[in-house]
Amino acid sequence: MDIRPIHTEADYKATLKEISALMESDPDLGTPEGDRLDILATLVQAYEAKHIPITAPDPVEAIKFRMDQSGLSVKDLEPMIGKSNRVYEVLSRKRPLTLAMIRRLHKSLGIPADVLIAETIAG
Repeated sequence: MDIRPIHTEADYKATLKEISALMESDPDLGTPEGDRLDILATLVQAYEAKHIPITAPDPVEAIKFRMDQSGLSVKDLEPMIGKSNRVYEVLSRKRPLTLAMIRRLHKSLGIPADVLIAETIAG
């Protein structure tokens, strides 16, 4: 089992390609192919954690994502944000989230508070 650390972008891409091929064959755990897939995936995770930082999502995008995932409408956000016109203003980035809105969104939708307090990207 010739496995080496991932040092470069080329190593990373080659490892991803190999992982993809292994996943298509769907090896069983405990087999040499299954063990290889597990080890390569661990190496990729370590490389990505070090070289590909994950940025927090935009607060408005996080709200829209949660709405989409939970099948929520503007009406459903009214208890957390205010009347529908205020919800539309927040979703269109014309009105910032207040601390009270952030608290209610966090409590009701489970969106992390640190995501909600981040700067909103201008739309």
